Amino acid sequence: MLFDVGGPIDLEFAHEIAMDGAIASACGLEGIRIDEAVIEAASQRAVEAFASDAYGHMIETLCGDPRTVERVRQRVQAMVGKLDVFQLRPEIDGLLRKLRQLGLTLGAADSERERLDRAGIGDLFVYGDPGLLPTECIMVGDRLDNDIAPAKALGMATIRFRTGRHRRQTPRSPAEAPDIEVTDVAELKAAIESLLR
Repeated sequence: MLFDVGGPIDLEFAHEIAMDGAIASACGLEGIRIDEAVIEAASQRAVEAFASDAYGHMIETLCGDPRTVERVRQRVQAMVGKLDVFQLRPEIDGLLRKLRQLGLTLGAADSERERLDRAGIGDLFVYGDPGLLPTECIMVGDRLDNDIAPAKALGMATIRFRTGRHRRQTPRSPAEAPDIEVTDVAELKAAIESLLR
């Protein structure tokens, strides 16, 4: 099983709030008044556009002028560039431990190792290439564009955890449609069991 960490394991709420606040503050320094509704609309446009860099897309939407966009990007980077918040999704650690006890291999990107170690679950994962055929894998992710579509293209079964900024993404084609969608850990457990049968 392959896990996208941001979303299914890390709630990402604190990160999203910090990023939205930094964007609003940086825009304010440029004289662009931003409130919560404007940020939400820019976020929705980024999600609908399947922007690979949602925050960059939001800045471009809010600022327009390339020079202003670049200044705002730099300010946002200065404010949150070293931000490292991790909010372990309630009950996900218990599910991950049960999956390991069942003998399943759990894979995550190597870049996530330190964050998962700090959360006390790093030892449950294999990092990088878990040495499995794609058809032997289940991908759990929150984004259709970055997680589900690439995994499906490789032949993996897919579970989309609808959460966070990208919860409103809708598939543009059957290639982006997950096998199962879930919204909490109990549903994720049932989905995994269903796909393993």
